[in-house]
Amino acid sequence: MPLIFTYGTLRDPAVQRSLFGRLVPSEDDAMPGFRLDHVTITDPAVIAASGTDRHRILRPGAAADVVEGACLHLTDEELAAADRYEVDDYVRVQVTLSSGRLAWVYVAAD
Repeated sequence: MPLIFTYGTLRDPAVQRSLFGRLVPSEDDAMPGFRLDHVTITDPAVIAASGTDRHRILRPGAAADVVEGACLHLTDEELAAADRYEVDDYVRVQVTLSSGRLAWVYVAAD
């Protein structure tokens, strides 16, 4: 099962129900070397699912920067649904988390 690190709307129970049809169990973790920023979303379906046009986004930061979040264990189909949900402002990359686990995460595409 793919492991995805989330720090924003994918942690929201309503978004999880909308995308995955279930609440996904999560485990706290953190991502070093990145900082949080915000992006304005224009996709109506994403706004409807999340309830807001203002979403968090990760950008490279200083070595001391750490973003707190959670890991979700998704099926391949659920990971594909998450890919469709994340707009072009994001790109999915694989990272090593503070726990040492490898996970996918959506970061700023620019």
